[in-house]
Amino acid sequence: MHLQTFALRTGAALLVAAGLAACTTPQPPARPGVVIPPPVQQPQAMFIRPAAGTTIARFDGVRNKGLDIAGNLGDPIVASADGRVVYVGGELRSYGNMVIIKHNETFLTAYAHAQTILVKENAVVRQGQKIAEMGKSETDRVKLHFEIRKNGTAVDPEPYLSGRLQQ
Repeated sequence: MHLQTFALRTGAALLVAAGLAACTTPQPPARPGVVIPPPVQQPQAMFIRPAAGTTIARFDGVRNKGLDIAGNLGDPIVASADGRVVYVGGELRSYGNMVIIKHNETFLTAYAHAQTILVKENAVVRQGQKIAEMGKSETDRVKLHFEIRKNGTAVDPEPYLSGRLQQ
C-alpha cells in the first residue's frame, strides 16, 4: 500500500513539474557577442529636497555654499533626512533665522531665512517632517538657503539630493 502511495505521489509531482515547464515562456537564444545589461536601479537619495520651489542659486563653494530655493512666505521647509536639531536661532550673520540638523558624525544640514521655526534644539526629527516655514530674514526675497556640510565643510547639495552621492 505504501509503495502505491509513493508511486502515485511521484507521478503527480512529475506531472506538475512537466506542466510548469510547459508554461514557462521560452527565452530567445542569445546572439553571440551581445550582452544584455541588467536593469539599472536608481540609488536611493540620502537627503530629500527640503522645499518644493525652484532653485534660484546653485552651490559655487565661494559666494554660495548651498542652494537657494524660491518660495512664498510660509511655505513648508522639511527635514532633508532623519537627525537631531543642534541649533535654532538667528545669531549667524547673513543666515537670518536658521535651523541646523545633525544627521550623523559626518553630515549636518542648515536651513536659513525661515519666517517661523517649528522645532527646538535637541528635538529628533524625521525625513520629510516640517521644521520651519519660509521667510526672508536678512535677505531681499522669500527663499530657503539650504546647505549640506560634510565634516564641517560645505558641499554641493545637488548630488546628495539626486542620489548620485551617498557618502
